[in-house]
Amino acid sequence: MPRRPVILFDGVCNLCTGAVQFVLERDPEGRFDFASLQSAAARRLLDESGAASPLPDSIVLLDDAGVHTRSDAALRISAHLRAPWPLLRGFRFVPKPLRDGVYDFIARRRHLWFGTRESCLVPTPERATRFLDAGEPAPMVGATNTIPGS
Repeated sequence: MPRRPVILFDGVCNLCTGAVQFVLERDPEGRFDFASLQSAAARRLLDESGAASPLPDSIVLLDDAGVHTRSDAALRISAHLRAPWPLLRGFRFVPKPLRDGVYDFIARRRHLWFGTRESCLVPTPERATRFLDAGEPAPMVGATNTIPGS
C-alpha cells in the first residue's frame, strides 16, 4: 500500500480536479497524495492493490483499509479534512445503494455539467510532491492546467 492514502481522480474532469483543490485546501497536514486515473502511477497503484475492474472513472481512494469507490471514497476522504467536513461521515448510515445512486447520478453527468480540460491537471512546484504522477508527461495533448499555489 502507498505511504499515505492516495486519491485517484479523473484528471480531465473539472469537477474532479475541483474536488482535489478542495481537499488540498482542507488538508493542511498533507494526509493525502494524488494521481490522475489516466496516469501510469495510478495504473501501477491499482495493479499493486489488486483492485477489481472496472473501477469508477471519477474518484478512487487507496488506503490501508483497501480500495474505496463512489460514496465510500468521498465519505472516507471527508473524515480526514478540517471541520466541519468530517461530519459528512454520518452519511455512512444512509444505505449504500442510495448513496451510490446519488453519486453515480452526478458522476455520469459531471463532464456535461462541469466540463472537461484539454489535459490532465499539473500541480504547482510547491505541491508536486503530493502528486505521484507529477513527473509523468501529460497523458493528453493540449494546454496544461495547474492547481493554484499554496
